[in-house]
Amino acid sequence: MSSSAAATAVQPAVVSRPPAPLFSGEKRSTILCLLLVLLTLAFYNPVVHNGFTNMDDDVYITGNVHVRAGLSWATVKWAFTSFDEANWHPVTWLSHALDCQLFKLNPVGHHYGSVLLHGVNAILLFLLLAGATGLTWPSLMVAALFALHPVNVESVAWAAERKNVLSMLFFLLTLHAYGWYVRKGGVKRYAAVAGLFAVGLMAKSEIITLPLVLLLWDFWPLRRTSVLSSQFSVLSERPSEEALGTDAPVPRSFTFLFLEKVPLLLLAAGSAVMTLLAQSAGGAVHTASTPGRLGNAIVAYVRYLGKAFWPARLANYYPHPGLLLPAWEIAASAAVLLGLTALVWHWRSRRYLVVGWLWFLGTLVPVIGLVQVGAAAMADRYAYLPFIGLFVAVVWGIAEVARERRVPAAWLGVPAVLVLLTLGTLSYRQIGYWRDSVTLWKHALSVTERNYIAHWALGFALAEKGQSENAIAELDAAESLHSYAALDRVAVAAYKRDHGHVQAAIEEYGSALKVSPDSKTRAIVLSRLASAYMQAGDFDRAKVSCADGLKENPNNATALVDSGLLAERDGDFGLAAEQFSHAMKVAPTDVGYLLLGYALRRAGHLPEAQAVYAEAQRISGDFVQAQQSAAQLLATAGVKAE
Repeated sequence: MSSSAAATAVQPAVVSRPPAPLFSGEKRSTILCLLLVLLTLAFYNPVVHNGFTNMDDDVYITGNVHVRAGLSWATVKWAFTSFDEANWHPVTWLSHALDCQLFKLNPVGHHYGSVLLHGVNAILLFLLLAGATGLTWPSLMVAALFALHPVNVESVAWAAERKNVLSMLFFLLTLHAYGWYVRKGGVKRYAAVAGLFAVGLMAKSEIITLPLVLLLWDFWPLRRTSVLSSQFSVLSERPSEEALGTDAPVPRSFTFLFLEKVPLLLLAAGSAVMTLLAQSAGGAVHTASTPGRLGNAIVAYVRYLGKAFWPARLANYYPHPGLLLPAWEIAASAAVLLGLTALVWHWRSRRYLVVGWLWFLGTLVPVIGLVQVGAAAMADRYAYLPFIGLFVAVVWGIAEVARERRVPAAWLGVPAVLVLLTLGTLSYRQIGYWRDSVTLWKHALSVTERNYIAHWALGFALAEKGQSENAIAELDAAESLHSYAALDRVAVAAYKRDHGHVQAAIEEYGSALKVSPDSKTRAIVLSRLASAYMQAGDFDRAKVSCADGLKENPNNATALVDSGLLAERDGDFGLAAEQFSHAMKVAPTDVGYLLLGYALRRAGHLPEAQAVYAEAQRISGDFVQAQQSAAQLLATAGVKAE
């Protein structure tokens, strides 16, 4: 052996080591979290141009006196005791009140609060997945899909939907706390899990399925279940030691894991009861037929899947088809769901597929329409939580296939960036549709069919802008597609009457009368009809409508005032004063007291008239305006104010 060969033989073998990472794990996570926030802010920046819309922003914020008052003990008390808007979500009310405290009614502050919460949710999702699985890049991709998918725009860009991003915040914090509890154990840590879940339920009850999600989380990625299988792929194995340290979870029986969730299930049950009480009190629960609800739910699942992978023609309102869905569409949708479920079962060794698919199916159950709340077939905001399951299943599946086939990272990175840029661009455009009510509802009409709600809301949005003729056309279009309740028809008739379409208003009141469900409603319709007849100069029919209205409800203030005006027209000032006096006992107003004063003066009761004038001036916020309104009412009845 030569000397050189001998020297080589005695040298230690050179071990090839991978290059050291550019950043440590903690620094890398921080940089990636900042990247998620920057992406979210960049693509959601158009919200600075958006105002409030007439899609509940008025009742939640701009027209809600409690919220506008800001944070105070009175607001807190109201938030926890109110069933306003058919919901019990005190944390959401307090969030809106805080916005009003900080930003008043500047919509930019309200919108940016939701954007920041959405960004925080993306970070929490990334850290949750990375911490539980030890896999950074798949976790980042799921979080980025969540941050930029256009279906989530509705949850963020709609000011009144703060409850969605807020409840998601506490949903994710609960999952983080649960991981802490699983690693360390202890009653205090479990109490933190329950406390965060309770706060989330008080933001929005849609996260009611969280205890069941935790059972899925036990199955994967925590692998706390004692269910054994001989075949599990690398990416679906238990989290790495680096992720868990020395606190790897101990496998438990399903019975133990279920009983562990019972306190959380009780919280969920309590939230469900409160939600049903609130929705029943607010009349939000619809009595759609069972076949119609079931058929729509099956089709809606597939439509959600379609929008996850092809997010086109997104709208803020999708009309419910009722029983109009063809049987073939329901059958085809059921076949798709069964087929996908069979595939997941076939590949059940890849636990992330089971968890992702059941996450999607299960978290949609409360909002899929089996209990019909509202009149929509589905809603983009309902996908905010369920789509996480789909993102996990798809991303982890692609990552595992790439690992098995040794696909270079760049081959995945470039398509991933292109997908995210495409989704971000679509979100950027979708946010623009939320700029104002007219833009929002016009877009809904352009991407949906037979959308009576969109016509209705667009009509009132145009009315606010003073476009009365276009507004009436939209309201008529809405009524051609849907049979509205009596009081809704009254609102349309009032608008038509106020804008010179008196005969059309009379016809509208007639339609409302036919669908009035009770005496109180009929009295309201008849009193408004009497006013329309007076405006049209048909005083005989006005008298009949007044009399009929007072038969239905002798205390209807509008009918009493109209009856007084007609009596004054006939010169019966005593009867007029009597009717006005009765009306003021029921619903006192400055205009009503002025009318009573005029009638008393004409009847020769000057001292009483002066006292009534003084009362009118005392309660009036604008006495000159009240005098003008009283004169207009008298003129409508053909009586000249003195």
